[in-house]
Amino acid sequence: MEDETWDVVVVGGGAAGLSAALMLGRARRRVLVLDAGSPRNRFAAHMHGVLGHDGLDPLELLARGRAEVAAYGVEVRPGTVDHVTQDEDGVTVEAGEDRHRARALVVATGARDELPDVPGLPEHWGTGVLHCPYCHGWEVRDQRLAVIVSAPGATHQAELVRQWSDRLTVVVTPGVTIDDDVRRRLLARGADVVDSPVVEVAAVHDEVRGARIDALVTQDGKRRPVDAVFAATAPRPVDGFLDGLRLARSVGPTGDVLDVDANGRTSSPRVWAVGNVVEPHAPVPVAAAAGTRAGAQVNGVLVEQDAAAALSAHDPTRHAWPDAAPASFWEERYAGSERIWSGRPNAALVAVAATLTPGRSLDLGCGEGADVVWLAQQGWRAAGVDISPTAVDRGRQAARALGVPDDRIEWTVADLSAWHDEGAYDLVSASFLHSPVTLDRTTLLRRAAARVAPGGRLLVVSHAAAPPWAGADAHEHHFLTPDEEVAELALDADRWEVELAEVRARRAVGPDGREAELDDGVLVLRRR
Repeated sequence: MEDETWDVVVVGGGAAGLSAALMLGRARRRVLVLDAGSPRNRFAAHMHGVLGHDGLDPLELLARGRAEVAAYGVEVRPGTVDHVTQDEDGVTVEAGEDRHRARALVVATGARDELPDVPGLPEHWGTGVLHCPYCHGWEVRDQRLAVIVSAPGATHQAELVRQWSDRLTVVVTPGVTIDDDVRRRLLARGADVVDSPVVEVAAVHDEVRGARIDALVTQDGKRRPVDAVFAATAPRPVDGFLDGLRLARSVGPTGDVLDVDANGRTSSPRVWAVGNVVEPHAPVPVAAAAGTRAGAQVNGVLVEQDAAAALSAHDPTRHAWPDAAPASFWEERYAGSERIWSGRPNAALVAVAATLTPGRSLDLGCGEGADVVWLAQQGWRAAGVDISPTAVDRGRQAARALGVPDDRIEWTVADLSAWHDEGAYDLVSASFLHSPVTLDRTTLLRRAAARVAPGGRLLVVSHAAAPPWAGADAHEHHFLTPDEEVAELALDADRWEVELAEVRARRAVGPDGREAELDDGVLVLRRR
């Protein structure tokens, strides 16, 4: 699997999911919508009660929605999510062979409808078998209607349906008791209440209209003519792929659903759930509104994270997490802003690598990948590793934009302190491998040296002094000189020789726009 990184992954391409994606796309977020292609209302030819779209084919609404979100850079891809995990840095969404990293997840996968176990019902679901009188009552007004009461709550449906026709049959399933007051109200309004269960929904074939419902056959042997049947379903939220997150749930009138706040946020600070997956009886406008609300809130949360990362980037002494986990710190550093570095390769690396015959290269802490991409362009079979999914994804996209074939570069998202690789490389480089949060730099460089093939080189480029725009902590830090770096690494002198150890000056522009001369330590060690 290869990770792709997004601000937000939306699972579900219905009205709720696309509405959330629309808000996020307009907020200039990088958004992926994964759509299994099975909207709950796909069985109906028309939807109603949707202002401005009354009578529209629900599939047409989704087609329009996909076109609208695409205009804002949102990607919609087919896919069924199998599994979701989360850590302190975000969520990982696995869909088949694809894996996606995101800062936030919006779940809008809807629900599946379980029909009463009556022969004939499934074949006419969405046409002659209906569930919502507000959605379909007008279209069957004054016809012969029936309601199958298969659960206590369905008695409410029976009373509602009477509003659309005075020719109503209410069939009670065994084991369900209708309240005496409800029965009296139904009888008073002319409904026929039948206590013999339905054994079949019979149909006839019409050459113009095709197969259509003709009657209900009940256990007492009677055939009761009807034109349409309302049946309450048991909605089952499509959220099993979230089981590993152990999100809070609640059981209420709509069943067992995820606990969410008014904006759709679950018990995880990175996961939202909207639409029928948490409100099974919500019609299209309500589901869309929930998606809109959640999309706006997700963006607001990301804005707060972006601001915190920006403060940290401009003044490391001001960040609120001096002991933050490295993965969390660096992902927020990159994901909280546009491209950070210039996109140009390190001058010291270019000078050293230009004298070498291209072979296999490995860049540790590759950031947004400028050095890796340049090496690949020079003919190296390059590899880059960084702890930030956003940084690695930017490197991958930069390589593709420059026409570098995907098979020329191997990108890896990993924490170097836990990453192990058995490869042998002709050049292993680490440029400015410094960090305001925990980093055992010496141990990492010793591991890097172990990956250098005989005759290959370890290149370490580092700050010899803090840039003038760095925070106070950086100016108090002692940066090793190249000679001190050699002593610190303490590599076997019989196996390693120092080819270069010097301080080089270069001009650079800081984040505040100031230009300054910086000193870089450049160390090249060759394995004998």
